[in-house]
Amino acid sequence: MLVAHATWHGGALCLWAERTGPHRPAGDDHPFATADFTGTSYEPLLGGAFRVTLPLQLPTHGDHPQPSAELGPEPYGGPVELRAWRVPALALEPFGAMALLQAAEHSGDVIAGTDLRYLCLIADEAADLAARGRVLPALRREDGDLVARWRPVLDDAARFGDLVRAMPAACRAAEGGRPAAAVLREALDGLVDTAVRGAVPHPLLPARAGRAPDRLPLPERWVQALTGPDPSVPREAHDDADDLIAELDAWAAASRRPTGPLRVCFRLAEPGAEEFTDDPLEEPAEPAGDDDGWRVEFALQGTDDPSLYVPAATVWAGEAPTVADAEDTLLAGLGRALRLFPDMAPALDTATPGELRLDTAGAFRFLRQSAPMLAAAGFGVLLPTWAGKARLGLRFTARTDPDEGGGAAASSGFDLKGMVRFRWDLAIGDDTVDEAELAELARLKAPLVRLRGQWVELDEEQLEAALDFLRNPRTGRMTAAQAMRAVVHAGDPALPLTGVDADGAFGDLLSGHADRRLDPVPTPGDLDAELRPYQRRGLAWLAFMDGLGLGALLADDMGLGKTIIMLSLLVHEREGGAAPAPTLAVLPMSLVGNWQREAARFAPKLRVYVHHGTGRHRDDALVRAASAADLVLTTYGTAARDAAMLGRVAWGRVICDEAQALKNSGTQQARAVRGIPARTRIALTGTPVENHLTELWSIMEFANPGLLGPRAHFRERFAVPIEKDGDERAAMALKRATQPFVLRRLKTDRSIIADLPEKQEIKVYCNLTAEQASLYRATLDDMLAQIAEADDKQRRGLVLATMAKLKQVCNHPAQLLKDGSRLQGRSGKLERLEEICAEVMEQGEKALVFTQYAELGTMLQPYLAAKLERPVLWLHGGTSKQARDDLVQHFQRDAEPSVFLLSLKAAGTGLTLTAANHVVHLDRWWNPAVEDQATDRAFRIGQTRNVQVRKFICVGTMEERVDEMIERKKALAESIVGTGEDWLTDLSVAELRDVLRLGPEAVSG
Repeated sequence: MLVAHATWHGGALCLWAERTGPHRPAGDDHPFATADFTGTSYEPLLGGAFRVTLPLQLPTHGDHPQPSAELGPEPYGGPVELRAWRVPALALEPFGAMALLQAAEHSGDVIAGTDLRYLCLIADEAADLAARGRVLPALRREDGDLVARWRPVLDDAARFGDLVRAMPAACRAAEGGRPAAAVLREALDGLVDTAVRGAVPHPLLPARAGRAPDRLPLPERWVQALTGPDPSVPREAHDDADDLIAELDAWAAASRRPTGPLRVCFRLAEPGAEEFTDDPLEEPAEPAGDDDGWRVEFALQGTDDPSLYVPAATVWAGEAPTVADAEDTLLAGLGRALRLFPDMAPALDTATPGELRLDTAGAFRFLRQSAPMLAAAGFGVLLPTWAGKARLGLRFTARTDPDEGGGAAASSGFDLKGMVRFRWDLAIGDDTVDEAELAELARLKAPLVRLRGQWVELDEEQLEAALDFLRNPRTGRMTAAQAMRAVVHAGDPALPLTGVDADGAFGDLLSGHADRRLDPVPTPGDLDAELRPYQRRGLAWLAFMDGLGLGALLADDMGLGKTIIMLSLLVHEREGGAAPAPTLAVLPMSLVGNWQREAARFAPKLRVYVHHGTGRHRDDALVRAASAADLVLTTYGTAARDAAMLGRVAWGRVICDEAQALKNSGTQQARAVRGIPARTRIALTGTPVENHLTELWSIMEFANPGLLGPRAHFRERFAVPIEKDGDERAAMALKRATQPFVLRRLKTDRSIIADLPEKQEIKVYCNLTAEQASLYRATLDDMLAQIAEADDKQRRGLVLATMAKLKQVCNHPAQLLKDGSRLQGRSGKLERLEEICAEVMEQGEKALVFTQYAELGTMLQPYLAAKLERPVLWLHGGTSKQARDDLVQHFQRDAEPSVFLLSLKAAGTGLTLTAANHVVHLDRWWNPAVEDQATDRAFRIGQTRNVQVRKFICVGTMEERVDEMIERKKALAESIVGTGEDWLTDLSVAELRDVLRLGPEAVSG
């Protein structure tokens, strides 16, 4: 097996590999290293690479380097030290390096190491910067020669910082301790330069006046070198490159964001808009004609307070309120902006520049080119409200074909095989554009046109796409299924789909609001419950989707009763003696008992079979048992193991509850569940997207296979543009594609459920005892000393171990020491927990206490029971299904006040514990969604009292500082906490010390 590694060294990508096998110490030569990739998928990408020998500082076990993590752990008890090893490597030329990095992670016969995978990420980052135009040309001196380069414009300092912290230590093994930021900048510079050269054509400049290309003026030779494979700029004896280098460096400096309280702002005003004049006493000018009445007005704007807006005319009149040095700031900013907005030069010929007048072409250049560059460089930019919105797009209209009788084959009055008449139109906003109008627009070749009272951007790419569209059939007949796929996949960046108009049931579906348009289905007669209005609408929507033969995603908030809605659907479809095929429900193990109980309570006539455990039916016996049932319950694990046998049953429907279990589409479990055939499928989850949009793709792929296209296409069209660039158009397109198949309602929406009580969340701050504080400091100092000496692989494990130990100290010293010592009087958290539980008991109420540590719950259960002289229940991962059910029933039914201790992972989902109206999170789990799910055991339908949620935090410890970071950076927190605590492993030792340190306020007294 080969594990490929790479480092950026000497301006080139250097590639080498580890191989398995016995080692033979040979001085300073790396015993496992090789540069031979013969016969692998890498070989075709390595043509032209030249061999080098790298001195790499690598973690060493005795007489040999420590194997990388990809080769598996090596049993070793001795110290690990850094030592220089000679490693054979291949240095790749720029285009070869980029090609390898874009293909390395997809190889099936070579495993990419963490350092190579990191550089693959940097190559993607470079390609993204090039694609977005976030690059600037440069001229540099390298080893005495002139070279033309493209340099990145890094407009996201936080992103750069994240990349620096994420760099594996192996990427700097050849750099003699160079800072990670310097290595990253060098690699990013080289890869960005390569990415641009790979995308920009290389025209050969003709010789002028009989001169050869290398006798051209320096700027033209520089331009030639910018686009070709060779960056060298031929030199002549009289060349003086200093001025050009200085000019380009100033251009790069202009792209950096300004500092200070004020910035220059540019406002684009359309013809006829109110304007500011250079002379405040001068009358406003008469509106100019459409072609020459555009203006870019100059102003000063507050950097932190954009509402502070001072027009240039006010500045020159000396009337800028409370703004010091306004004139100097305005002039300096305009001069800096000139390099990004060269059209502005004529306006700066006056001593008091206030605006720039533009024709339509100039206004369009400002919209598309200058405005984005100015905004990225930190200048203020104000555009008309229509900018970027009123665009030419497609509109799809579909009408039920009267010859088809409305598709009466389906109970809902429509089916996917029925025919519809369709028409595609070009539209701008709500107005369609006919062929004559488009032909006139094409003739005018105007990038900004005024159409029916509004300005519209219309570039050449859009016009060409529109003209191509007109050459294709735009009306006709197709099946409803074809129409649906057409709508989901219609449009592109040049000509997006902007509207859909359909009638009947098809229109209800495509509107995404079928639950509001459909008449609610009454509560089925055989259901022993009365559904709430929103539950009846949910039932009607599911019946509607089922009638169309479509899968659905019921994404109602946790606690709104998704299970009873599903049971209602099964009862509803069996009314009047109907006998539809059985339904298979695939569930987490923790929900099997809940579904059994709710089916027995609310739908006692349903025949339920549980397919789980060693005594479950197999093969023909399973087919007979399932065919004789209305509802078959199984677990995800059992479904994966028995997928082939389950696939023999003629299922009418497959349901996946807590469908986020399918979010990783490539797992054996997800593939197995998707492979079970059924007429329709329903996914149930309150969290359809936890971390990444590809999770939504995976769930939708289960519900409606193929609807969103291949996963790679989904990532390219939706996930990357939305997650990385915040692309609003891509987000709207994704919403349009998924909305017809998703129904989501929230508990906080009073129009959905008005009688759910309030939830009050409280942070309970606890002090450490002197013993806890001493143990905290000792644990932290010991672990940080180990982390400082650890390699990248060890470091990650040590950081997580440190956090776990410090959390245990915050809970109770006995939890960390595991010595069975006494509990009383040694923990601030335990003292506060005793007080809260005593208050709850005195009020005659019940409490849930969640901890992520089973060992802590085991210690607390007998202690609290003795202190409170009341029952204290304890449910954890080792609790059997029967014991679990007994505990839940005991807690729910007994009138006596009590405390229920629960393991967060074992009991955070799938339980209804509405007898409690107090919830305590004893030790915080840094993913809010996990805590909310646990809280929802009590805060759900059936709860009649207000719920108090207390989250314990030890003052002055890592618990408080991480909580502050989450509160301070809400947007960042969603991505950080979604992956647990792994983000801390990338911090430096100094940053870790600051996050984990013990504050003076931590100890009581």
